[in-house]
Amino acid sequence: MMTGLREAHAHIVHHARAAEMVRLEGCGNKAELLDRVRERAGVMQGEPPERWLLGSGMRVQGWSDPEWPDVAELDAAAGARPCCVWSFDLHALAANTAALSAAGFNESSGDPEGGRIARDRHTGRMTGVLLESAAKRLWSAVPEPRGEERVRLVRKGLVDLSRHGFTGIHDLVSEAWLGPVLADLADRGELPARVTVYPPLAMLEDVARTAPAWEREEVRLGGGKVFADGTLNARTAWMLSAYADPLPGLRFGQCMMTAAALKDAMGKAWSLGVGLAVHAIGDAAVRATLDAFEQSPERRRAGRGGLVRGGLPLLRIEHAEIIDETDVPRFARLGVACSVQPCHLLTDIEALRRGLPHRLDRVLPLRELIDSGCEPGRLLWFGSDTPIVRPDPGDSVQAAVHRRRAGDGDLQAIAMEQAITEEEAWAAFRSGGVTE
Repeated sequence: MMTGLREAHAHIVHHARAAEMVRLEGCGNKAELLDRVRERAGVMQGEPPERWLLGSGMRVQGWSDPEWPDVAELDAAAGARPCCVWSFDLHALAANTAALSAAGFNESSGDPEGGRIARDRHTGRMTGVLLESAAKRLWSAVPEPRGEERVRLVRKGLVDLSRHGFTGIHDLVSEAWLGPVLADLADRGELPARVTVYPPLAMLEDVARTAPAWEREEVRLGGGKVFADGTLNARTAWMLSAYADPLPGLRFGQCMMTAAALKDAMGKAWSLGVGLAVHAIGDAAVRATLDAFEQSPERRRAGRGGLVRGGLPLLRIEHAEIIDETDVPRFARLGVACSVQPCHLLTDIEALRRGLPHRLDRVLPLRELIDSGCEPGRLLWFGSDTPIVRPDPGDSVQAAVHRRRAGDGDLQAIAMEQAITEEEAWAAFRSGGVTE
């Protein structure tokens, strides 16, 4: 294990919370998932009925029969207690009747902007599966941690991440209260790593206003975070070409931000002297983000040399799992950080083969990115997106170097021509001169 690494994309609080949920990664089918929910419901029998039963790590696309649990099945497994089980990518979930009701969903509910309420194609009734903003709306009904519970979760998440050798952590979609909690831990001498926070853009102005009170040498505000598209497993990543198995009405996935909205987001972050992180998984989302950045009139004025405080780039694109060949050299030319999680390849193999068999050569083009000028650690950053997957850096090294799961044969590799060396992979976990 190497030490002194940077985890460039993590969710510290949710990493800790997910560890206490029903773990669903090892489920091979829906029946196994329902068994685990039923078992946890039995353990919770003596707890207040309003306490939620939560599950995390469900990987439906990895099952031989990729069928989501429906509302009736979760009702039978969890009973009247509110229950939701997250897809591992945290962009979709399945919920029971009590959870749907708590979030205000009913049969007459319409799809929220940027989201989808899945319905039975024969009856039109809700299946209990919610995508994107609909899933986030339901999650907003789950009680949030308060007071000392926040401190406990932050400490727990940091301690676990530090065990993997991380001395620098970038927290994406940070809670508004995270900075002050981190500062308090730093003042007590209990912060095991330097942390850079990126709250949602909607919170950025308020967080930036309070930052002088909580920023420390070990804690700082890096920028804001927005979402240009969804995910591959949910079939909501925004693609230039259609999915082989698209959702109804979403042949190319889901565009979640217009060009104008992306430009506005960049301008807002830069006006506050910080950067912007844009979630963009599909090649259309990546292109739209690069286009907005290149066309933005504020880009040249926003920071000297294209940088903001601490030597961070004005723009970082998160995930970039599919990148069109013509867009690869634009990252280095524009000074945009490509913040990727190669470990996702290990969990996305089935989803990629089913949904994008015609685009497998464009999956995580790491070799091309480096050859075009994205130096590992400076403009090519590695992370895990934990708790989406575990934060073991060895997983990303395995995926970046071998392009397949350990133990799989050569024929199982995806885009082997994009493989990089082990030395380059570890370098992408280091700061490369960028201040942590």
